[in-house]
Amino acid sequence: MVLVGKSLTGVDREPVVAVVRSEGYYEGVKRALEVIEERIAESLKGKRRVLVKPNFVSTRRELAVTHVDSVRAVLDVLSRHYSGEITLGEGPALGNLSDALRNFGYQKLIEEYGLNVVDLNEDEYAELEGVDSGLRPLKFRVSKTLLESDYIVSVAKPKTHDCVIVTLSIKNVVVGGLVRGEKSKIHQGTKAINLNIAKLARHVMPSLGVIDGYVGMEGSGPVSGDPVNLRVAAASLHPVSLDAVMAKIMGFDPLNIGYLYYLDAWGVGVADLNSIRVIGESIDDVAVKFKPHPRYREQLRWR
Repeated sequence: MVLVGKSLTGVDREPVVAVVRSEGYYEGVKRALEVIEERIAESLKGKRRVLVKPNFVSTRRELAVTHVDSVRAVLDVLSRHYSGEITLGEGPALGNLSDALRNFGYQKLIEEYGLNVVDLNEDEYAELEGVDSGLRPLKFRVSKTLLESDYIVSVAKPKTHDCVIVTLSIKNVVVGGLVRGEKSKIHQGTKAINLNIAKLARHVMPSLGVIDGYVGMEGSGPVSGDPVNLRVAAASLHPVSLDAVMAKIMGFDPLNIGYLYYLDAWGVGVADLNSIRVIGESIDDVAVKFKPHPRYREQLRWR
């Protein structure tokens, strides 16, 4: 069944997720994007402020971050349909952005593609409402550059997480878009963090989600886990559906992931796998069961 709804992200309102086998960081991401390239081209029409958001949760461990070649593939596909300035925006949870760019080989990419770079940790901010551990209103400071971008591309990798089971395209943008000092503040307990991710995602939902699963992370993610040779890449204009599909590929029920459940229930996106069209490889054909975080049972207590 295909669901069509006005609340879905992007010009194409059918929740379609492209899934391909990957033989490398660049090759896999490029192939996944090319499966939906016509949709991407249409969604870019009239856009003026494109922001690409990799994941640098660490400035030292390459397994924990978005590989530079994944972002290179995204830029190569975007450049076919968009000729304006592109901002590379990120705010590492640990360490500083300049170290991450140097350690992970991004400086050459920035120079080659003429990217504008914004440290989201140090950016001007606007305050958005979430909740505290008692589910009372609590303000969070979110990067203004992120909020003012009219096309956000999240380039993430599939990892288990110590609080919300998995971190994929949506969480990459929501938590990475909080300015310095706010990232730890979002951790208000199992229920509250899932609500906060979902609430903030309504304001900074990616226009295009990309997940490079050439190598993922299981166990003690999002920083200290073990590698998984998943060899999959996925992309979609519907990040809730994208994250739901990738969660299932990793062996998790997407509706057991609190923030995906809330976004589905609120009509922001579709996390019900029966209502998502997967093109390319089927979920069952590429699935690899990830070892969950040791705190997995506790993470299910958001309900």
